[in-house]
Amino acid sequence: MRACRLRLLRDRLGPTPRTLAPAARVLYALTGDLTVVHDGGISTVRADSAWHGPGACSVTAAAADATVLRWELVGPEAGRDGELVLEQAMDLAPGVAWLMRCDRVDFDAGGVALPHRHRGGGIRCLVAGALEVTVGDDPPRSVRPGGAWFESGQEPVRARASATEPTSFVRVSVLPAEIQGQSSIMYVDPADAARGRPRRYTVWVDTPIVVP
Repeated sequence: MRACRLRLLRDRLGPTPRTLAPAARVLYALTGDLTVVHDGGISTVRADSAWHGPGACSVTAAAADATVLRWELVGPEAGRDGELVLEQAMDLAPGVAWLMRCDRVDFDAGGVALPHRHRGGGIRCLVAGALEVTVGDDPPRSVRPGGAWFESGQEPVRARASATEPTSFVRVSVLPAEIQGQSSIMYVDPADAARGRPRRYTVWVDTPIVVP
């Protein structure tokens, strides 16, 4: 196994560039637009969208201030800068091709995700509403916007959204590259795939990576 760490940081940006070292990285513009200078090019990342890149880059707010959620997959000795929200060790099998996926999951009021697993682990961050999450045998946890949690993909997870308002979270997962373009979800009871209340998915990144 290759020992890596998946981490989520929160950056508050203004006109001064933030220079980031090479890493398998996703930037999600939580508020405000971003300008990312990378590999000799420039990308604009609109609010509520995401960008991925493995090389060094420089990030600024495109106009006024911006808040960024930054996921990075790094080796065990990598340094860290920025406000750490959550960090989790991950053991990735050698000889397996991996990808990094970033998407947003939207629940209508009262939505439920019945017990399920995933093909890989990832960090989620709530961006709207409220969510009660139960991971494995742990007690239910109430998550509010800005709260983050890790799912290994191995333990069954159940989630219940706010009964009074729409709920959304953004996640970055490390998944086998063989499922690129496919759902990673596996229901504990396969019949549950047709039950519950449907969720909507917006995928921004689904890209093979080099594991550090």
